[in-house]
Amino acid sequence: MNHNMKTIKLIFLLLSFVAGLASLSSCKDDEPDNPDTHEWVDLGLPSGTLWATCNIGANAPEDYGDYFAWGETKPKDNYDLNNYKWYNHDDNYYTKYNQSYSKGYYDDSGNYVPVVTKDGKTELDPEDDAAYVNWGPSWRMPTHEQQQELVEQCTWTWTTRNGVSGMQGTGPNGKTIFFPAAGWRREESLDLADVYCCCWSRTLYPLVSEYAYNLNFFLGDNFLGGYYLNRNYARDIGFSVRAVRVPQN
Repeated sequence: MNHNMKTIKLIFLLLSFVAGLASLSSCKDDEPDNPDTHEWVDLGLPSGTLWATCNIGANAPEDYGDYFAWGETKPKDNYDLNNYKWYNHDDNYYTKYNQSYSKGYYDDSGNYVPVVTKDGKTELDPEDDAAYVNWGPSWRMPTHEQQQELVEQCTWTWTTRNGVSGMQGTGPNGKTIFFPAAGWRREESLDLADVYCCCWSRTLYPLVSEYAYNLNFFLGDNFLGGYYLNRNYARDIGFSVRAVRVPQN
């Protein structure tokens, strides 16, 4: 009888240990007080921004996850301007988040009649935000300023996690975040995986409607990683999305 009880206790301890390991490598947060199941990390940033530990569509920090064109909320097989949601090919203009194009005509009295106007939108609406749509109202894609704070306040090292290359940041409080080098998707191909990481912000580049701000990590010379904040990638390219948590009241 005692032997059986010891065996049962040993099995229970082993199962508890395995469950603990799974929680360490997962992107789920099962604490009952949380309104969702996605894990985040507090890096001790001045703004208090909490960053997700995984990309949208990933199950672990080293998973690539899904790719999204800017302002689209579902992954697809082909990332091209021809199938980009917010582009009108007949008149060659962006139909939403348009800062640099207007179209119209002059009537018989010489009055200008606008047909397409600049909409003044510089950040994604929630319904066009891949984090909000896929993970719920507790999450948003980061702003350009939040990405800037992240790279400036953390120290960064190119490393591998479970065999996957990427950039690890260490926050002011010593906690870490990992971005896998997931590359990007252009048309039907996956480019520069294992050496490059690109993550969209939710902020439009205000001077050229074709572009939106994004964060890039890359493998540089001598296996040293680097990063830069970019604005020169077209919105129809498929990038990763790393969400931030909306402050909870």
